[in-house]
Amino acid sequence: MTRASRTLIHTQRPRPTRWDLGRTQNLVNACREHGVNSLADPDFDPNHIPTSPRPAAILRELRNELRLVYFTPTDTREAGFLETDHFGVRFPHPASHVDLTAISQRWLRDLLWEYLAGLLRSPHCPRTGLATDRIRRACTELSAFLETDAPGGGHDPTRLRAEHAQRFVADQRHRERHGLPPLATKRPGGGRPSDTVTPLKRCIVFNSLRRLLRDALETGTAERLGLDREFITAIPAAGEPKQSRSPFPDTVARALADEANLAQLTTTYDPNDHGLRDVWEAIILTGRRTNEILRLRLDCIDRYGGLAMLWHDQTKVGNYDQAIRIPERLYQLLQQRQRKTLARFEGRHGRRPTQQERARMALFPSSRCNADGATSLTYHWFHSRFRQWVAQLDLGRCVPHQARHTLATNLLRHGATMPHIRRYLGQVSDRMAEHYVHLAHSDLEDVLNHVWVAGPGAPNPGELLASPDTTPMTREQALALAIDLSRRSTPAEGGFCTFQPVVDGGACPWNLDCHRCDKFVLSGADLLYWRRKREQWASIAERAPDDATADYLHQVFEPTARAHRRAGEGPGRARPARRRPSAGLAPAAGLLPSPVEPFLPGGRACRRRQRRRTDPRRRRLRPR
Repeated sequence: MTRASRTLIHTQRPRPTRWDLGRTQNLVNACREHGVNSLADPDFDPNHIPTSPRPAAILRELRNELRLVYFTPTDTREAGFLETDHFGVRFPHPASHVDLTAISQRWLRDLLWEYLAGLLRSPHCPRTGLATDRIRRACTELSAFLETDAPGGGHDPTRLRAEHAQRFVADQRHRERHGLPPLATKRPGGGRPSDTVTPLKRCIVFNSLRRLLRDALETGTAERLGLDREFITAIPAAGEPKQSRSPFPDTVARALADEANLAQLTTTYDPNDHGLRDVWEAIILTGRRTNEILRLRLDCIDRYGGLAMLWHDQTKVGNYDQAIRIPERLYQLLQQRQRKTLARFEGRHGRRPTQQERARMALFPSSRCNADGATSLTYHWFHSRFRQWVAQLDLGRCVPHQARHTLATNLLRHGATMPHIRRYLGQVSDRMAEHYVHLAHSDLEDVLNHVWVAGPGAPNPGELLASPDTTPMTREQALALAIDLSRRSTPAEGGFCTFQPVVDGGACPWNLDCHRCDKFVLSGADLLYWRRKREQWASIAERAPDDATADYLHQVFEPTARAHRRAGEGPGRARPARRRPSAGLAPAAGLLPSPVEPFLPGGRACRRRQRRRTDPRRRRLRPR
């Protein structure tokens, strides 16, 4: 293929780099001096040609394109690499080339190639190259260990036994415990000397190898290779690595939102005003993921019904063109950014963008190789400047994603339910939303001090289930309980329904007969409702025609009265409930006072009713 045709393909790219004639000529001269006849030669090593960075980038791009022409998928398997473009897949940032030559064992390299090829052909192809990079690194680490520890360097899979896999597992845990570097290099170009085996890296290695070897066992490839089954099963499951972030502390949150610090963020780290501060303020006010803000389109805001709305794509969970309501201040901020972006386009092209161009334009366009303004700023651009800003403020380790945790915590603390938080944050399940919810110390103390009793529809209404005096909850139990209360109930008349099909949006199979349902629970937030119910009970009891009817009414109201009476015995003062109860439970830490107790048999209202019944003046008013 001629250089002219390669140049033509290069110019058709969405964001082509600059191939100056002088730099291209320097690359040709360097190849001629070193006797290079073809860039597609498998024995050609581009590292042996000393060039400046720009010609080296041209050389890499030429080789990537030539490999797609001169190599078939079968040829790439034999040569020890994989091209994702052969399968119609191109990940956002990495190139199509996946180098597997660091894996010295041919059987392991071919096994990985087949697994990656099947993954790229499957309907569940990953969105990014992170999955392929992780399993490649795991295989590289296993290959380096087998080369030094296994018989024959691990090149014969029939000689591998369970003890070899067990020693590999022990070696990884030893390196994690003592902070030692990994055996293999992280990247083809070399890893940093400070890289060590961390719990996260160890989990990635174990899980990736287990997934690869189990797939070989299920498809019969392991039997064809003669790989021992015990060697495969000796690789343990490491579980999911825990990377939970905490919300911003109050001091950090105030510093990151301080006007003087925000002005410093713009003047020091974004002198050309590409929108660094606007991106950060949008993340704080909306709780969106960083990439969701960076990839906003130009026409992402508008008013509907007088309300300011923001449209964005939640690509991580597959939700596109989602709209949320935003504060007026953020609306004005993004509107001003729109005017700046349009002014940059007009200054570059001397005209306003057409409707087609405007629809493709980004709200925060990159300044590199982006004539049409359709490419957004990268996450690396934002995160590198944000990290420098935080380091200058001396706030410790902070990441932008903690703003999402902070917003979720504030929403929960102010009464939002877990389904509402999940819907607003763009989560696909309540379990994903729970990852972002953290309770403050005061919230946990409220849960720890609660006394929980069975609701009126339970088999034993008012039964004491948990209290600080009997079986106090631990902090972990209180956190789990508080999260469970907010996601496993839905408002009903006078309380909450915890029947899961109804919570999920289904119809009630008992025709909304809540007060006789064991799934109905009480809350102090409905205190006014139950005070009115108390007055209604007293009125009905006073108009009872005879004692038998009055006793029947007492039997009907007794379960709820018993729950309320036992609730009034809980410690603490009366206050509204902070969390909604779970199935079969009613909060009683002073959340519900005991206003119904005077109307129980023997109470003041009962004695007053008996006096009225014996009064001749009241007896003739009784209905016949």
